[in-house]
Amino acid sequence: MADFLFPKLHKEGYRFLAISLVITFVLLLVSNFLGLISSVITIWVYYFFRDPQRYTIKDENFLVSPADGVVSQIVEINGPKELGLENKKFTRVSIFMNVFNCHVNRVPASGKINKIIYKSGKFFNASLDKSSDENERNYVHMINSNKDELVLVQIAGLIARRIVCEIAENSEIKQGESFGIIRFGSRVDLYFENYKILVCQNQKTIGGETLIAHKV
Repeated sequence: MADFLFPKLHKEGYRFLAISLVITFVLLLVSNFLGLISSVITIWVYYFFRDPQRYTIKDENFLVSPADGVVSQIVEINGPKELGLENKKFTRVSIFMNVFNCHVNRVPASGKINKIIYKSGKFFNASLDKSSDENERNYVHMINSNKDELVLVQIAGLIARRIVCEIAENSEIKQGESFGIIRFGSRVDLYFENYKILVCQNQKTIGGETLIAHKV
């Protein structure tokens, strides 16, 4: 119960929580009403940056969800041109995270990071399809343990202004591990091939736990 009410805080959240606590303290000295509003915002900041423990399937024949949120789109599409994959077909599953979702991003399968490319951009609503090509985004290209190509794209949203990627090129990663966070509303796209879809549009997902696809 304690872990549910007071989940672990992601390291990106400490500074924001500290700022919010100081502001709340000052406002309480001025006005109980303003202090109450600030207290609610502080609680929200804490839960936004929560990093709860997740229990992944640990089966490399499955891809697990890279994020908490809702499946906003499932489409057959060419790979990102930024990675030189524009002539290759993939299935892309897009997961939209609102400001109440946990924003820690997780690895869908174990493997090795091949390339990471950051692109600056605009800040359209992350639920819109054009955000995949026009918003600030970070591409992670990896080869999983089944020798399949996977692409993860962290996309900043309407409010988000910073994408945090905590892995490096040539690093080995494990299924379900945290690999980054996007601050204040965003989206994660997962590109893959040779896997059967196990989710549907508008389905809610839990990062590191929900099964997105199964190896065919």
